[in-house]
Amino acid sequence: MAAVEITKDNFKETVSKEGIVILDWWASWCGPCRAFAPIFEQTSTKHPDVVFGKIDTDAQQELSGAFEIRSIPTLMVFRDGILLFEQPGALPAAALEDLLSQVKALDMEQVKKEVAARRTETPQA
Repeated sequence: MAAVEITKDNFKETVSKEGIVILDWWASWCGPCRAFAPIFEQTSTKHPDVVFGKIDTDAQQELSGAFEIRSIPTLMVFRDGILLFEQPGALPAAALEDLLSQVKALDMEQVKKEVAARRTETPQA
């Protein structure tokens, strides 16, 4: 499955759905982004069960600002609407495969319980 273009109009709908979504924040002038693009595309063809999205930080400045993207490429991984991973920098193909394996292996019921517990621990103002 080829990577899909993510914009402010389809971002929320894309990341909030069930399953895994991996996002590549990039720009056309960014050398490391251009070097990482073929790895991202190739990995997307191996995982048709995962949504691979690309966000052009120049075209989507409002979205980039909202997520405080300061370094590109930046990768984000969501599963079932929960942000599980965020890291600037390109990954080698093997590391990207490993990351996806780890995300697929997660017990999401446990993750959801931990997220809920953290929300209840937050002190009220």
